[in-house]
Amino acid sequence: MIVHVIASKIKHRGQKTQLNHANAAFALRTSKSMSDEKQSEAKVNEKFLTPKAKEVRDLFGSKFKQQKLNAWQPILTADTVLPFFALLGLIFVPIGAYLLHVSQSVQEFQWDYTNCKSIDSNLTCAKQLSANPSKKCFCHVNITLNEEYRKTVYFYYGLSNFFQNHRLYVKSRDDYQLLGNFKYDPRLYDECKPFDRAYDDIKRKEMPVAPCGAIANSFFNDTFKLYFLVEKEVKVNLIERNIAWPTDIHYKFRNPANVHEWDDYTHPLNWRNYAYNMTNGLQNEHFIVWMRTSALPTFRKLWASVEHKDLFKTGLPRGSYRVEIDYSYKVSDFRGTKRFIISNTSWMGGKNAFLGISYIVTGVICIAMTITLFVISKKYQKSDSEMIRLTINTPYLSKK
Repeated sequence: MIVHVIASKIKHRGQKTQLNHANAAFALRTSKSMSDEKQSEAKVNEKFLTPKAKEVRDLFGSKFKQQKLNAWQPILTADTVLPFFALLGLIFVPIGAYLLHVSQSVQEFQWDYTNCKSIDSNLTCAKQLSANPSKKCFCHVNITLNEEYRKTVYFYYGLSNFFQNHRLYVKSRDDYQLLGNFKYDPRLYDECKPFDRAYDDIKRKEMPVAPCGAIANSFFNDTFKLYFLVEKEVKVNLIERNIAWPTDIHYKFRNPANVHEWDDYTHPLNWRNYAYNMTNGLQNEHFIVWMRTSALPTFRKLWASVEHKDLFKTGLPRGSYRVEIDYSYKVSDFRGTKRFIISNTSWMGGKNAFLGISYIVTGVICIAMTITLFVISKKYQKSDSEMIRLTINTPYLSKK
């Protein structure tokens, strides 16, 4: 009886296998016939296509444009993902540590001079300027450098709470005018409004402004002098050239070809003087640096570099210094602060720990993910043999 049952099962399986082979062969023949039908149908349709339709088909019918290219999708398993995360972590952490070390090697001194006192009174220059904006104010700041600043030393000014990245502010300029084209056309000055015209006190009439716009109108106009205090006071020469991008100097800013073209224009509302009285006019490098807007509300801009000769040949010696400031720029209107920065640089630029910290944090996250995923895979992952023996009754539970 048992032998009879086994024989009948073997016969049934053989018939089932033959049936599967027959079905596969039929499916193959059906697929081939359908493919042949499609090809013949395509040939028929080819005859009825107009030249324009053929051109469109050739233009847009490629596999790339129809997104029918062959694709490869990796199978994400513990054996492939964990080494990837571990490798990223082992690469990113040392790179971040090195970048952080390079940033920390940069020497930097900052001083907030927003409320420095006037040399003529006990009032701060900020209060004196608020009371009488047209009156100049001078203040002195004594500082001490505790170590020698080697390499090329730069002098920066910095502002806080000043949003140069505001869209209307960034657009408020006339690049056509900045290239020295002074032919006035109100349509070209739309972006500069309301800083396109101003009243000229000397000529006693309202005139077009050059340079126009909110960026030019808010031009930073404090000036600085640096002195080294040794047995006798020694002036540190600050070079105010080569501080702007060469591309900006050569391609974005030009003075008008005829100097008399300035006669039909006045200075911006917040300026005390005309643009042509600045060194190099519209090609003044302090002005060009200011016109390149910053992305963040707290920023610094290069003002000068130290001339390395004589006593300062290798940098700035350690010791006491005095910074004399022509305090002309109001920051109380936007509740900001002003500071100056003395710093050298590395091959990465100035002192900025953000990049190094970002690499370290990313690397640590990758290593933490490696450990977490490894624990999860060991606790919940099924072996290949277990996956092969899956049935409808297999419980999907973790090993105890």
